[in-house]
Amino acid sequence: MKSRQYSVLDRGIMSLDSVLANRSKSGAVRKKRLYPAEVHSESNLDENEKKHVSALMRVNHAGEIAAQALYKAQALTARDDELKKTMQQSADEEQDHLDWCESRIKELDDHTSYLEPVWYGGSFAIGVVAGCFGDKWNLGFLAETEYQVVRHLDAHLKQIPERDQRSRSILEQMRKDELQHAVTAETAGAKNLPKGVKRLMTLTSKVMTKTAYKY
Repeated sequence: MKSRQYSVLDRGIMSLDSVLANRSKSGAVRKKRLYPAEVHSESNLDENEKKHVSALMRVNHAGEIAAQALYKAQALTARDDELKKTMQQSADEEQDHLDWCESRIKELDDHTSYLEPVWYGGSFAIGVVAGCFGDKWNLGFLAETEYQVVRHLDAHLKQIPERDQRSRSILEQMRKDELQHAVTAETAGAKNLPKGVKRLMTLTSKVMTKTAYKY
């Protein structure tokens, strides 16, 4: 029997279904690296600090949901096999980030964003569109996304109390990984995006950040 040839849309839907099904069964994505917070003891945060930190971690978790979708979509549309491998490696590291953020949110007795399917679906669509313009623009979009994430993490690190080393260690490792992802994309030949596209990306990120902070 002749095997069915799946379109990019078909593979995208299967990818979305796989991720959401996995999370609904296990509650978290499998850890692949040491949880950075393990080497630090819990700090005594007051209720306001605890609420704020957990909301920041919820924002980061939502960002990692979006990152998973983005990388998977771009891997599906990439022309070059080596680029696909690079995308998958980065996606694996983003899965670590996703798990770390969720673990920390649970430690703080809070919940992840209720809009996870929205973050995933929207980002997957954006990733597919970016990939359709070719590998160089695909990489350019990826690099700019990661640089914006690094700036976003820098802002969060300034807000999290110094004594909360569990949360800080997670964000610091995430920042290191995201920066490396951006450099890897540039090394692979990423094109510099037009300023208008960068501004639109920043605006979209702000909307997601403010929404995920509350919901």
